Amino acid sequence: MSRPFRVLLVDDNPADLMLAQEVFAEHGERLTVSTCASGEEALRALRGGPLPDVVILDVNMPVMSGFEVLQAIKDDPALLSIPVVMLSTSSQPGDVARAYTLHASSYMVKSNSFQKFVDQVDAFVSFWRESRTPSWPDRSGA
Repeated sequence: MSRPFRVLLVDDNPADLMLAQEVFAEHGERLTVSTCASGEEALRALRGGPLPDVVILDVNMPVMSGFEVLQAIKDDPALLSIPVVMLSTSSQPGDVARAYTLHASSYMVKSNSFQKFVDQVDAFVSFWRESRTPSWPDRSGA
């Protein structure tokens, strides 16, 4: 692939956003990460700019939960095909089931260990970059 892999990371916790950006930065020019601190901001970004290859969405956010954002994405024909990975500290079976019922592509339980979180991000990047084929849609709108 000639262009970087684009990720939209949505999390209301500034410390978690900074940590994730730091870990994703390790992958250099192979990917770009945009961030949003709320569900509303994420939907505005998705509807107003180049689309990401994948969205990483925090489950527990105030005002608009990750589940509500996921539902809005899947209800919008222009956004429907974007893979959404739910990211949470919750491994509650009900949360996992709800994410898949709303058509999340996957559900990642965030590790408490920094090194394990780095390993999770590395595995995430490897999986999604390798899954992208030459016909992977360029959702940039260009």
